Amino acid sequence: MPFLCYFAKKTLMNILLLGSGGREHALAWKIAQSKDTDKLFIAPGNAGTSQLGTNISLNPNDFPEVALFAVRNNIELIVVGPEEPLVNGIYDYFQSRSSLKDILVLGPSKEAAQLEGSKAFAKEFMRRHNIPTAAYQSFTANQIDEAEKYIKTLKPPYVLKADGLAAGKGVVIVQDEDSAITSLREMLINQKFGKASDKVVIEQFLSGTELSVFVITDGSDWLMLPSAKDYKRIGEGDTGLNTGGMGSVSPVPFADEIFMQKVRSSIIRPTIRGLFDDGLDYKGFIFFGLINVNGEPYVIEYNVRLGDPETESIIPRVSNDLVPLLYNCAKGNVSGLQVEIDNRSAVTLMLVSGGYPEKYAKGYEISIKEGVFDSSDKGTQLIFHAGTTTNADGKTVTSGGRVIAVTSLAQSQRAALKLSYDAAGAVNFTDKYFRSDIGLDILDEQ
Repeated sequence: MPFLCYFAKKTLMNILLLGSGGREHALAWKIAQSKDTDKLFIAPGNAGTSQLGTNISLNPNDFPEVALFAVRNNIELIVVGPEEPLVNGIYDYFQSRSSLKDILVLGPSKEAAQLEGSKAFAKEFMRRHNIPTAAYQSFTANQIDEAEKYIKTLKPPYVLKADGLAAGKGVVIVQDEDSAITSLREMLINQKFGKASDKVVIEQFLSGTELSVFVITDGSDWLMLPSAKDYKRIGEGDTGLNTGGMGSVSPVPFADEIFMQKVRSSIIRPTIRGLFDDGLDYKGFIFFGLINVNGEPYVIEYNVRLGDPETESIIPRVSNDLVPLLYNCAKGNVSGLQVEIDNRSAVTLMLVSGGYPEKYAKGYEISIKEGVFDSSDKGTQLIFHAGTTTNADGKTVTSGGRVIAVTSLAQSQRAALKLSYDAAGAVNFTDKYFRSDIGLDILDEQ
C-alpha cells in the first residue's frame, strides 16, 4: 500500500490544522492520535483543541502569515477545516510559489472550490455531467422581473439560495408565491446575505429525507467515509431558523447498500470524473448534501470540506489512522488505501447559546461534570468544543453560538442517543439550549 512505503522512509510530521470549530476539534482529536504526528498546530483553535496541540493566533484567510508560520515550523501538511480559505484560494497560493510548493495543502483549488463557493457553478457542473439535482435557474438583481416570472412557474414550497457563502444560512424555503417574491427582493435588492446574494438560485422543491455523504479524493480515486444526517433548524421538529447545525447521526438507517450503490454510480463517480474532465484540481474532502426522493438520490449541494456537526459523528467512526489518508490524498495517491469504519452508531448533539442563531451573549463559564466522559461498557462519550475560548483567569468560556458538541457511540442508535442526552446534561453554561429530538425521526427505521 502506498502509505506503507512513505511512512517506512519518514519519522514524524508537523501538521497545521486551520479552523476553530467543532469540526476542527474532532479532526485534531483524530490527528493527535496518529503515530505519524509529531507537532500539531491549530489556527486559531479553541479551548478544546488546546489540549491536543498548540493553538496559534492566525487568521486562516491571511495566506502570507499562514505560509510564514508553516515555513518557520517545518509544516509538511496543512489541513483546511472551513470553506472560506479554500474558496479564497489557499491551495493555489501555496502551489504558485516555488518556496511553498513542497508544503502539502489538503483541499481543492480555488476554481474547484466554486462547487461550494457558487451555487450556480455547482448547478451548471451537475447539469453538464448529468448528475441528478433539482431543476433551477439563476438570477441577478437586473433580472428581477425574469426571476419573479420563474417563481410563478413553480409549485410551492419555493427554494431560494444565495449563490455565495453565507455560513450555512443562505437558503430560504417559503410556502407561498408572495413570500417567495418578497424573499427574492430581500436577497437580490436588499442584500440580505451580503455579496453572497448578488446572485440567487431558485430551484424546484424536492420532498424527501436529507443525508450527507463524504468522500476523500485525490482527483482521480476516492474513498468513502461514513454517512450522516444533520439537523439544521433551531427548533424541535425541524422548525424555526436555519443554523450551522444542531446535531447529527451516523450511519443513516435508510442509506442501505442498494441506495448507496445508486449514490456511487449516479453521483460520486460522475462528480469525480467531471472534476477530472473539466481540469479542476481537487485533492481533499467532498461533502455531498443529498436528498432521498422515493429511493432515488439527488444532490442538494456540494461542500468542499467536511460538515459541522457531521464531522463530530463521522470522524469517531473512522477506526484507522487518519493521517496517512490525509497525507496521501494531498500527495495525489489514495489508490490502494482503505477507510476502516466502526460499526457502532454515533449521535452528536450541539449545545448552543440562548438566542442563537440570532443575538446571544458570550463569556459564560462552562462547567463539565467529572467522570461522564470516561470510557464505559455502555459506549463512548466524547466532547468537542466549538465556540469556546479560555479567558484571562484560565476558565473555559463561551465564545460563539454553537458552543459544545457531545458525541456518543454505542451498539445501537437508541443507546447512542441516550448516552448523548446524558452527556448533554453534564455540560453546563448560562442559557444552554439543545434540541431534544435529534435522530428521533429516523429511529424507527432501525
